[in-house]
Amino acid sequence: MAKKKTPKDTTRKNNPNVMGLRPEVLEQPITQTLEVNYMPYAMSVIVSRAIPEIDGFKPSHRKLLYTMYQMHLLNGPRTKSANVVGATMKLNPHGDMAIYETMVRLSRGYGALLHPLVDSKGNFGKVYSRDMAFAASRYTEVRLDPICAELFKDIDKDTVDFVDNYDGRMKEPTLLPTTFPNVLVSANQGIAVGMASNLCGFNLGEVCDAAIARIKDPEVDLLSVLKAPDFPTGGQLLYNEQELRQIYETGRGSFKVRAKWRYLKSENLIEVYEIPYTTTVEAIIDKVEELVKAGKLKEISDIRDETDLSGLKLAIDLKRGTDPEKLMQKLFKSTPLQDSSSCNFNILIAGSPRVMGVGEILEEWTAWRLESVRRRAYFDMEKKEEKLHLLKGLARILLDIDKAIAIIRETESDAEVVPNLMVGFGIDQTQAEFVAEIKLRNINKEYILRRTQEIDQLFNDIADLRDIVARPARRKKIITEELKAVKKKYAMERRTEILYDFEEETAEPVAEIPDYPVHLFLSREGYFKKITPQSLRMSGEHKYKEGDGPFLQWEASNRDEIMFFTDRQQCYKTFLYEFADTKASVLGSFLPSALGMEEGESVLWACLPGDYTGNLLFFFANGKAARVELSKYQTLTRRKKLTGAFSDKSPLKAAMLIREDLELAVVSSEGRCLTFHTALLTPKTTRNTQGVSLMTLKSKYQLETVHPLEESQIKNRSRYRARNIPAAGALLRPEDRGEEQMML
Repeated sequence: MAKKKTPKDTTRKNNPNVMGLRPEVLEQPITQTLEVNYMPYAMSVIVSRAIPEIDGFKPSHRKLLYTMYQMHLLNGPRTKSANVVGATMKLNPHGDMAIYETMVRLSRGYGALLHPLVDSKGNFGKVYSRDMAFAASRYTEVRLDPICAELFKDIDKDTVDFVDNYDGRMKEPTLLPTTFPNVLVSANQGIAVGMASNLCGFNLGEVCDAAIARIKDPEVDLLSVLKAPDFPTGGQLLYNEQELRQIYETGRGSFKVRAKWRYLKSENLIEVYEIPYTTTVEAIIDKVEELVKAGKLKEISDIRDETDLSGLKLAIDLKRGTDPEKLMQKLFKSTPLQDSSSCNFNILIAGSPRVMGVGEILEEWTAWRLESVRRRAYFDMEKKEEKLHLLKGLARILLDIDKAIAIIRETESDAEVVPNLMVGFGIDQTQAEFVAEIKLRNINKEYILRRTQEIDQLFNDIADLRDIVARPARRKKIITEELKAVKKKYAMERRTEILYDFEEETAEPVAEIPDYPVHLFLSREGYFKKITPQSLRMSGEHKYKEGDGPFLQWEASNRDEIMFFTDRQQCYKTFLYEFADTKASVLGSFLPSALGMEEGESVLWACLPGDYTGNLLFFFANGKAARVELSKYQTLTRRKKLTGAFSDKSPLKAAMLIREDLELAVVSSEGRCLTFHTALLTPKTTRNTQGVSLMTLKSKYQLETVHPLEESQIKNRSRYRARNIPAAGALLRPEDRGEEQMML
């Protein structure tokens, strides 16, 4: 049987985008790219995602809460979180986990807000724990917290604008008509493109008082009313009037919060039961354990997390004779038990981000709330005017009910009933429609009299509402009354204690660390010695273990920093003053033990970074070389261990710190040599870069040694010099070989 021919695959020929063929590249000026591509994206993130608005919500929060309101979860029973997440997708086109995480943050169980907006049941994790995960949405239940009634009050009375959702099938509010300045009560944080927002929470009662005071007197000193920020995790705020005043005036600044603790004398332990809002229990434990291992906290024998259903509890066991007050001062200075909280009051006002102080925020909220109250009053006024208009028509019918009945009975066509009533009583079509729809049983004098008695009350109500619409002073009075009602119903005591009198932490003065010249010696097996010049002159020969010997040596100062690179691609950073002065006649400090390295980890190389100018060169067995700026190893905090210090794709054969470019000689195990200028190596942005190919090697050979060309014994330098890399190099001639050339 003959084989059936398959048609030729012409995809590659006809499709220019198939891999292997070069697609057409359209050139676009960078200015056009920024304007057409980048700016719309940046504005979308700023306006529609990351920055909260004057009601205190980001779009994701608002869409979630409005969905729950539409599901009648304000006063109804709880429903599964998964139901809410699914319904929210009609307004928020994001994945279910993104929506659920938003709900978790707003929940009572998580505890991130002073006044949680979601009444939750089940495991929602904890704001003070990094590792405590929340349960899946199918296991937890939610409904709106009672305070949400203040967020949605009169939302159906045209108090805020509504817009189409993303597919145009539903309407959603652009803002929620909050009756109190929720923007200052609910903590919020967001990172946009080129800007960020960080709003700390304040006590609801104090915020209401501050808003009322600001309405009455725009020049009021807010710091006397709104004492300081308040956090759901409690703690103690270190009161600094100058710092807080700067935040209140500019919207930017920071302040410090420390943990609350108690000493249990019977058990000789410290119990921490409230921590700063900006940290977690795990971060505190990690830092304390690090300091204990480094020998800087010798007073602590154990630290453990004893958090249970009663709340947070961090237990610190003390050694006998420890002063708990002095220890806590040390912990406040060196651990997150005392942390700084930054403020950046960046809020969207009419679609534009603005960094504002507390006074400006209250002013903007008041102006926005005044407009909401005006719109509500105007809405009510229109409704009452419509009703009054209908009742005026009904009052005309009262003059002669029999005539109205006769007109309806004698009209032959249904369509002529309304026109005949209009002519018979001199009323308009709307009034005639209303009269025509009255039930037969209600066409009696008592019913019509009772309805028309409302006319006088409606006249008074409309006049009052018209006055509210016209006079801002009336609306301010209404806002003030609403704020007083909110405070009375929902205000709670402060959770964060204000500490006016506290001991200022003092940084350890550098002068206490003596500074003097030292000589440093590192052996091949990882033994490190720091010897003073006087001791070195008096000492004899260096002592090494059997099979060990000298590797690196430097002249330095006692306060200098040193970096050790290991075979696990890690970098350990420490200061020379942390090593004791020693003599040449001792082995020295064994670095794997002194630096707390992992089991089996050993030192490959070390250097003194100084001011972190210059470059590190790494040379690997596979013939590649990497150039990394030394500044990439600089850290703002005093981190002692950096992972991913260099590439792990091939064994490290040599490393070098250079402050300026020079020529190097590279030798392979085949006996080939290559000399090149380091300017040919381009600096890379990542520490663990694989680098670029430097020396072309045959499969059974590898790169062996690297030396500065000036320190080598190569005489025929031009023979081995490479203009471009990679290059294979040339076989070394006998006169260019030397003992120093083949040594590490």
